[in-house]
Amino acid sequence: MTHQPKLFTPIQVRNLSLANRIVIAPMCQYSAVDGCMNDWHQMHLGQLAQSGAALLTIESTAVVADGRISFADVGLYDDASAAAMGKTLESVRRWSATPIAVQLNHAGRKASVQRPWQGGRQIAPDAAHGWQTVGPSAIAVRDDYVAPSALDKAGLRQIRDGFAAAARRAASIGIDAVQIHAAHGYLLHQFLSPLSNQRGDEYGGSMANRARFPLEIFDVVREAFPSERAVSVRISGTDWLEGGFTIDQAQAFSQMLEARGVDVIHVSSGGLRPDQKIPVGPGYQVPLARAVKDVVKVPVVAVGLITEPAHAEAIIANGDADLIALARTVLYDPRWPWHAAAALGGQVHAASQYLRCQPAQYPELFR
Repeated sequence: MTHQPKLFTPIQVRNLSLANRIVIAPMCQYSAVDGCMNDWHQMHLGQLAQSGAALLTIESTAVVADGRISFADVGLYDDASAAAMGKTLESVRRWSATPIAVQLNHAGRKASVQRPWQGGRQIAPDAAHGWQTVGPSAIAVRDDYVAPSALDKAGLRQIRDGFAAAARRAASIGIDAVQIHAAHGYLLHQFLSPLSNQRGDEYGGSMANRARFPLEIFDVVREAFPSERAVSVRISGTDWLEGGFTIDQAQAFSQMLEARGVDVIHVSSGGLRPDQKIPVGPGYQVPLARAVKDVVKVPVVAVGLITEPAHAEAIIANGDADLIALARTVLYDPRWPWHAAAALGGQVHAASQYLRCQPAQYPELFR
């Protein structure tokens, strides 16, 4: 090859030797039983581990049972859920060397909902598969939902302990990296946004106070997870709502995370309330990633409607982000990295069992 596309250049992130700049974002499957993965997850993660992407991130994984988005979410909150995830990963790793991360999350006031294909609405606390949600303040995500209970100090401590324990379980089953979910309107984002956090104590009010609990969670996860392995944080760059969390605040929070030793910042947006006004279009969140990249030195991930190889290449080549993340794009086309490499003149790793599918017009596609 005469030209190496930027999208297919390697990058080192602490322990992660990433072969290219394509990562698979966490995508909920709503198919677990009591927090435990099963053969659906083995099939789902197994195919994505053959995609050619440099990193595979396991879906939003609850650190306590009541922190699940739905009753069918994956967890790492007890021995059974850890064993189920470990068994799934053992199968995937038997056939793939792709590094695997897990996203740790607490859904806060957005918990206790039905699966998306069953409507995705809140399940009442007294109904089957429902429970009372919690949040920084007793403010519901929408007017027709049951409001969360405002967390007291004991509740905050329980959640901190849950994140730390989940990080230790992740380490014990060989997870290569952890991502902390502080985006999309879930609990840590709820603390960051002044629209959902109206506390009067040291966890509410100023930006420094609203960031306090998310930073405490980062600290306990970083302490619990082996120091040689990477910890990233996913943030919403803006709420897309008047009076909400803004890109300026996201920049400030990112600098706080960098000072504490974060390895990667993944920039998404929105999710706090259904009345958000998002200007959806190809790469609509890339400017948010660029704004964060302008104020930190750690690698930044861009995500959101990045579907074309040339667009992904431009994002990396222009310095808008250091990595791009795929979600629905790679569900639709699990070989997107192969096709991007073919289009751009890059290379991907393919399993030996698949080598014979290499098109004749791309003699250097696979390595």
